Amino acid sequence: MGGKRNDGCLSIVLLALLMAACTSEPGPRTAATISRPPPDDPTPTGISYVCEGRKQVSVVYARNRASLTLDSKTWRLEYHATEGGGFRYFDARHEWVGTDAQAVLREIGQRTPLVFNCRATART
Repeated sequence: MGGKRNDGCLSIVLLALLMAACTSEPGPRTAATISRPPPDDPTPTGISYVCEGRKQVSVVYARNRASLTLDSKTWRLEYHATEGGGFRYFDARHEWVGTDAQAVLREIGQRTPLVFNCRATART
């Protein structure tokens, strides 16, 4: 009598484990942040970003400048030091601001950014 009870309990436990394995969702993946090079680094470093709406931005950083390409337009932006660990590159009309984790490109004086929630996806 005791053997049948243990077999039944074991079957229930195995069934529960099997169901959990089939229905559980994988935990969230945490991607490592891709850091920009130091602003004064003379070696060009390219980084690809994906922004809200799946828009692609490519940036090449070197010598206190960033050459940023969105769609078929390219801007050459100058570095400006910021407090708090963020960055800001700008020219007379545009600015690329943010942190290594997230950035935004906007036209100076406009409320709506050109792209936002940009996250680095790869070095190029």
